[in-house]
Amino acid sequence: MPSTVTSAFSDPDDFDTALRKEGVLSMLVTARGQFRARLTQISLDEICISAVDEHLPRIAFIAAPIDTVLIFFSIGNAPTPVFGGTGVKTGELIALYPGARFHFRTDDASHWGLVRLQADRLASHGFALTGTAFSLSRMARRWRPASVVNRNLRSLHAAAIRLAVKSPQVLISTDAAHGLEQQLVHAVVDCFSEAPVSCENLSERETQDTVVQFEQLLRCTKNSKASIAEICVKLRVSDRLLRRLCAQHLGMSPRSYDRLSRMHLARRNLRRLDHTSITVSAVARHTGLS
Repeated sequence: MPSTVTSAFSDPDDFDTALRKEGVLSMLVTARGQFRARLTQISLDEICISAVDEHLPRIAFIAAPIDTVLIFFSIGNAPTPVFGGTGVKTGELIALYPGARFHFRTDDASHWGLVRLQADRLASHGFALTGTAFSLSRMARRWRPASVVNRNLRSLHAAAIRLAVKSPQVLISTDAAHGLEQQLVHAVVDCFSEAPVSCENLSERETQDTVVQFEQLLRCTKNSKASIAEICVKLRVSDRLLRRLCAQHLGMSPRSYDRLSRMHLARRNLRRLDHTSITVSAVARHTGLS
């Protein structure tokens, strides 16, 4: 059954949890200030769309579910994000294919949209509408569709989000929801039918994989300290290369990102644990901060 939800957040942990369906595995706020975010989600039978408004910069680690395609784009005049180490230009779409993993970084307040649908359904609709095989190669990820089809997708997304905020009961109607879904699917297929802006080459894929592996190593060693030198050995990269890749993808050094991750984990543990039975110093030791 169609559904709509609009939520406001003042805590990054709650916002992080709400974005799980959007493929977000973790999110780290990178600047001081009062956290504020707004999330509107519309779930239809075959397609889901979201709009997110954030007021602080952050780094999100995203993984597309194994059977799902995620399509991201900036909304309005918000600063463009850095996705997988590459700045997204105005008018471009970012597609994450099933199983793909990336870091999604914003360096300021941001406003972005998402379309989420099953990969097999996209391929099926693509074939039905174009009459040709619809490839979802993992290597292509940035699009700048023709202005007409690009504008159509963004306009449909914006109109649906406005309706969900102002008159959510309208989208509960099966007929209205079905009509919106069909238009969105057609718009997505039209965009995917355009040639991608770029396809990752082997070197780009390897550098992306290195940063993902770095993320995974930090997760495995979150209860103990691991030196950057030890991490470089495990990743089979030089210290200089790891620093360059972290600056490109994360906007900071490997050590700074490691410490930020541990501080976030410590904060989360302090919120969840019984303060009468555990001390701040114990949490610091447990997360490798001391």
